[in-house]
Amino acid sequence: MSKQTYRVCFCFQRRFRLAVSEAPEDIKKLFEQYSENGIMTIDGLQRFLVEVQKEDKATREDAQKIIDSVKHFHRKGVNLEAFFKYLFGDINPPLASLGVHHDMSAPLSHYFIYTGHNSYLTGNQLSSECSDVPIINALKRGVRVIELDIWPNSTKDDVDVLHGGTLTTPVELIKCLRSIKEYAFVASEYPVVITLEDHLTPNLQAKVAEMVTQTFGEILFSPGPECFKEFPCPESLKRRIIISTKPPKEYLEAKEVKDKEDDSQRGKASDEEAWGNEVPDLKGSHVANYKNDLDEEDEEDTDDGDKSQHSLAPEYKHLIGILARKPKGGLDAWLRVDPDKVTRLSMSEQKFEKAVVTHGKQIVRFTRRNVLRVYPKSTRFDSSNYNPLIGWMHGVQMVAFNIQGHGRSLWLMHGMFKANRDVVM
Repeated sequence: MSKQTYRVCFCFQRRFRLAVSEAPEDIKKLFEQYSENGIMTIDGLQRFLVEVQKEDKATREDAQKIIDSVKHFHRKGVNLEAFFKYLFGDINPPLASLGVHHDMSAPLSHYFIYTGHNSYLTGNQLSSECSDVPIINALKRGVRVIELDIWPNSTKDDVDVLHGGTLTTPVELIKCLRSIKEYAFVASEYPVVITLEDHLTPNLQAKVAEMVTQTFGEILFSPGPECFKEFPCPESLKRRIIISTKPPKEYLEAKEVKDKEDDSQRGKASDEEAWGNEVPDLKGSHVANYKNDLDEEDEEDTDDGDKSQHSLAPEYKHLIGILARKPKGGLDAWLRVDPDKVTRLSMSEQKFEKAVVTHGKQIVRFTRRNVLRVYPKSTRFDSSNYNPLIGWMHGVQMVAFNIQGHGRSLWLMHGMFKANRDVVM
């Protein structure tokens, strides 16, 4: 039982007993093992932290801090009630603060990466403001991949960041870049990847190249030819900014494709739980339907070979540290592994859920060397998210989420990266 007081008529205090949960028998036995005469001393608490909690580096000072944080009458130790309070309090989190304890010397494709989607949006996908504030908040949380959709401004002489084809208000690209530079390594020293969805003409691409180069300077990762044969490791990329995009088409072609995709998917939205739809069971008739759908989808959202390369400003091309591609030919071509080249492939949540049914093994084989990014479908207007486990089960490194969103899926995403201190895993 715990005692509490309250004031009566501003003159005197009355004390009453507050019923609390009694420690179970296993907690009592554990307490008796590390205590003497009903008190667990500093030395006893330190032994408990090392032997039971597996906090090998726990010191007497750490034990003293715990004692000081639990209010009770014994300054040299804790009684059973205080010990029970500590075990279930915020000071004893379920995940210990181990810092970065994973091996970070493997190629980047071997890790799951904390990834944002439309990182500049403050709210929903249709009418919210675009700002650098959500980017700052994401970086402070530890997000390592920031997505920027770049478009010509209203006068066609500068570059804005906005969600194209919607009522979102733009923000200047240079403002976003400066904020990324300032906050990129607040939560972690491991690299920040900027994925660019490019809707620019070649002259504006050259302007973006100048902005990026001047803003990031020496911390901008300049890839060599070997980087396109195997990705470098996160350890070698500490405090570096990496640009990832694909050689873009002409601005008008890209806009036309985007409009067609948005038109085809609007109207398909349905009420979903926070998890989103699960992958359907594998049945013969479903497989045939999925395969037909996949053959029809994404035919326009592919590389155009030489045409794509000719439209690319040379200064802009040299910035690309992780090359993104989506060749023609559907899923079989997308997931084909090139032994001499690594790449990044992007796929919508909806298409990915269908792909795991018909091409599950190819996806796993692809992600061994290459990077796969899955992003929320365009009908998630409210910035909700899907079940990330489907992607992680198939080796998807960049499960892109609306970090400004809400729901259990996002909580799971945050918890996933807490274990390795909010960095790639």
